Amino acid sequence: MLRWVRQQLGFDPPHQSDTRTIYIANRFPQHGHYVPQKFADNRIISSKYTVWNFVPKNLFEQFRRVANFYFLIIFLVQLMIDTPTSPITSGLPLFFVITVTAIKQGYEDWLRHKADNEVNGAPVYVVRSGGLVKTRSKNIRVGDIVRVAKDETFPVDLVLLSSDRVDGSCHVTTASLDGETNLKTHVAVPETAVLQSVANLDKLVAVIECQQPEADLYRFVGRITISQQMEEIVRPLGPESLLLRGARLKNTKEIFGVAVYTGMETKMALNYKSKSQKRSAVEKSMNSFLIIYLIILLFEAILSTILKYAWQAEEKWDEPWYNEKTEHERNSSKILRFISDFLAFLVLYNFIIPISLYVTVEMQKFLGSFFIGWDLDLYHEETNQRAQVNTSDLNEELGQVEYVFTDKTGTLTENEMQFRECSINGIKYQEVNGKLTPEGFSEDSPDGNRHSLMKEEELFLKAVCLCHTVQINADQTDGADGPWHANGIASPLEYYASSPDEKALVEAASRVGVVFTGTSGDTMEVKSLGKPERYKLLHVLEFDPNRRRMSVIVESPSGEKLLFTKGAESSILPRSKSGEIDKTRIHVDEFALKGLRTLCVAYRRFTPEEYQEIGKRLREARTALQQREERLADVFNFIERDLELLGATGVEDKLQEKIQETIEALRLAGIKVWVLTGDKHETAVSVSLSCGHFHRTMNILELVQHKSDSTCAEQLRQLAKRIKEDHVIQHGLVVDGTSLSLALREHEKLFMEVCKNCSAVLCCRMAPLQKAKVVRLLKTSPEKPITLAIGDGANDVSMIQEAHVGIGIMGKEGRQAVRNSDYAIARFKFLSKLLFVHGHFYYIRIATLVQYFFYKNVCFITPQFLYQFFCLFSQQTLYDSVYLTLYNICFTSLPVLIYSLFEQHVHPHVLQSKPVLYRDISKNAHLGFKPFLYWTILGFFHAFVFFYGSYLLMGEDTSLLRNGQMFGNWTFGTLVFTVMVITVTMKMALETHFWTWINHFVTWGSIVFYFIFSLFYGGIIWPFLHTQDMYFVFVQLLSSGSAWFAIILIVVACLFLDVVKKVLYRHLQPTSTEKAQMEEDKGSVSSACDFAESRHRGEDNRQLLDPSSLPDSSYVH
Repeated sequence: MLRWVRQQLGFDPPHQSDTRTIYIANRFPQHGHYVPQKFADNRIISSKYTVWNFVPKNLFEQFRRVANFYFLIIFLVQLMIDTPTSPITSGLPLFFVITVTAIKQGYEDWLRHKADNEVNGAPVYVVRSGGLVKTRSKNIRVGDIVRVAKDETFPVDLVLLSSDRVDGSCHVTTASLDGETNLKTHVAVPETAVLQSVANLDKLVAVIECQQPEADLYRFVGRITISQQMEEIVRPLGPESLLLRGARLKNTKEIFGVAVYTGMETKMALNYKSKSQKRSAVEKSMNSFLIIYLIILLFEAILSTILKYAWQAEEKWDEPWYNEKTEHERNSSKILRFISDFLAFLVLYNFIIPISLYVTVEMQKFLGSFFIGWDLDLYHEETNQRAQVNTSDLNEELGQVEYVFTDKTGTLTENEMQFRECSINGIKYQEVNGKLTPEGFSEDSPDGNRHSLMKEEELFLKAVCLCHTVQINADQTDGADGPWHANGIASPLEYYASSPDEKALVEAASRVGVVFTGTSGDTMEVKSLGKPERYKLLHVLEFDPNRRRMSVIVESPSGEKLLFTKGAESSILPRSKSGEIDKTRIHVDEFALKGLRTLCVAYRRFTPEEYQEIGKRLREARTALQQREERLADVFNFIERDLELLGATGVEDKLQEKIQETIEALRLAGIKVWVLTGDKHETAVSVSLSCGHFHRTMNILELVQHKSDSTCAEQLRQLAKRIKEDHVIQHGLVVDGTSLSLALREHEKLFMEVCKNCSAVLCCRMAPLQKAKVVRLLKTSPEKPITLAIGDGANDVSMIQEAHVGIGIMGKEGRQAVRNSDYAIARFKFLSKLLFVHGHFYYIRIATLVQYFFYKNVCFITPQFLYQFFCLFSQQTLYDSVYLTLYNICFTSLPVLIYSLFEQHVHPHVLQSKPVLYRDISKNAHLGFKPFLYWTILGFFHAFVFFYGSYLLMGEDTSLLRNGQMFGNWTFGTLVFTVMVITVTMKMALETHFWTWINHFVTWGSIVFYFIFSLFYGGIIWPFLHTQDMYFVFVQLLSSGSAWFAIILIVVACLFLDVVKKVLYRHLQPTSTEKAQMEEDKGSVSSACDFAESRHRGEDNRQLLDPSSLPDSSYVH
């Protein structure tokens, strides 16, 4: 604990050195002054609270809210000074709100604890004292040798020591980490790979030196020093040796590995980016309204205090005969008396701030979020996935989106690659019925026959079959004839690959005659037209985003050393010195214009001397502990030069269904769509055109391939000028990653001006961090628009977390985006329903809920303020303290909560079919200053009618009972309170368009409950109450016919003007939404007539009542 405190204060940094030294099996040196390094334990902690800190930490967080802190102050004031109302009136609602919120947050944290305990308590096997010991995951220490079996998840970050295979390799899927669902191969160093038994591993004496923990999943630099027969062997360790926590072992019986990073220092834990708390626009409006109401409250309290002293300036009112002051009161300080009176008025009027607003909003968001998961229209049958909500705090933000930032691959497209075309030696080929046919030849042409593959074609296909990271399902073993049947047609081999492009290319090559049949140790086997060939794999030059290519160095059956390289045309063509470079470049551009993803393929032959030099350089770079990446990059660049170009490939990524309709609907709704992709310029533009993001009629502006700041600035100025000149035409902008970096560095304002005047923007060749930068740029622009980012891969996580609303697509690239998103859907097309229906409903509901809360509290407290003018500002309360306490908790809370869960002011189908209705609620239209002012003035107006209506009826000593008895102070207050409860409940009923039996039950039930409670409360003498002011008051009030008449009259007077205003506005100035409502009403009338006719025709009613036959059975609120 002390160490943790020291670390937090910065006195004890967790890792003083850049590297850590790990003694395998914790065999520390017995000699010298060895000080063991301190490492984290293997517990994963995702919870927020512990048993000890829950109460203080939760209370601290809750009292950071303005309203909660304010009510705490009021409660303390009531305890300290003599106030007109009991401390219970503030204390009980505060206690209720704090308790409900604490229970909700405590339950959520308990679920996190439960999940943590499940992970930390999982059984694992560790090699200790010459045997396998079963222990819990949390007990693993750095240096322990851990055994993991097939299909198990790695419990720590391990360096692979050995597997059940002779070469020490294993297959792993990292879908839960980086979203890649395909298999990756990891290998152990040869010296430890042979140690396949526990006994042998227990004798291993070795030391690992590696970097300190870091979040990058693909970076690991280390070396292992193995002591064997009095000599030390040093081997490099890279990402291929590291097995990450959270990844799963596949197609391998078991592996042994040594723990290098544990617990919260594992790469998985370091990638838990602490999500910054996103706050919705509604919540910000709510806080602004609270401050305005605090100002109203202070104004009322100060005014009342001043008027009290102005009134008491006259001696007859300062100390009337019936209320003489005590000696202490006469001698007390005037300043203290003034402060005390001010605080007393503050307490009297404090209910103008609605304390239960927060808890109602939280309940509404939490319960309302279930509707997204239950909506069958958002359910994807093929993958059996339904929408999921990770953050219920942003439901209403779905109704405010102005910009959508979307990834392309896997989001707009299916991420299902299909081989379409290739270019070999300057000739274009297509695959026709399993044959590679040159362009221009007919299907039946003998030239297309795969048995007569030319030398260039065969070499190209071999390059495709050897330069990849594809794996074959281990269950598929070669038979006597291998994967070939007698008729020469390949049986389908099941391939796994980290890249869907690679998989599509290897599968295409196998269909046309060159089949990759698997790897055995460091040997790769290829069958060319049935003839097996073995290539020895010497080196793999891994793909990285900076080089944008990958290579393999192999030894051919003839002993030749060959380099095969494939990658983006921008990284291959400049490094090629021979081959059909110009023709291939033209073909690559043609493929890109068709929307195909392109790769270029090249090779190089090495002389023995060249290969020796390369091997030496690679070894040096790979064993370096310092600047290993830079050294490797230099060596890779040295190797991948003077290439001979073989050709290029074109792979199609199919568009998802209803993409064009969805993008068009978003545009009609006033939402601008930006596509951010890593693809090349031509491919991205082609896909943008085919999915409807760019229109054929659009003027497409380009800001691409700029290398200097000045040219980029000049181009931006020209684009801005063109937009001003052609302001009638719609513009689309295409930007690439390098130009974007330059534009954002110095010319941010100009770039934003150009972007905002374009209907659609496409950013290509984007790095993940650049995507987030673009989102942040728009998010923080002066207009502060609401942004939404949607993507499916780990590379989209940063933009998903940056945007106001982040949506993950449950695609083929794993769960990283889904886990880091606020909402997750299976397909892009579901976005329209999510925004236009759910977003619309959530926003309307919560906007009404917030304003209604302020309205009903103005209605509640204003009569209390007006009453002071009639009681010499003596701080006499108008309502009984029980009514003060229960008004917000019981009498008026349920109707608004149910409204905020079930309200559908327009039918869901209408909202989805008319995206233009989304514009009616954009820019926080229902929570702006005008609607807020309307609700506040309405509250004051209703309060005046309640108070003065009741006063006119019974204020002038009017006898309203048959025996001539007068009504007293409490009866007057109860009449005002009764009228108020009925009016505010009826006002909610007027706002409701969609009535269910629950709405009816809570609306009329609340009024009935108030009457029953009041009769019960006033009809019995309660022994625990110190005063019995309300005894028989309510019964007496209801026994007067005049009182009943007054209640009806005042309620009608309050609501009549409201109804007239609604009718006039609806017919004279209807919004698009109100027009849709009127059309819907007409439609429902005609459908009701049709229904009546069908009944007369004797139609089977049971069919009509069957939920499956209802048009909207998928969406029942």
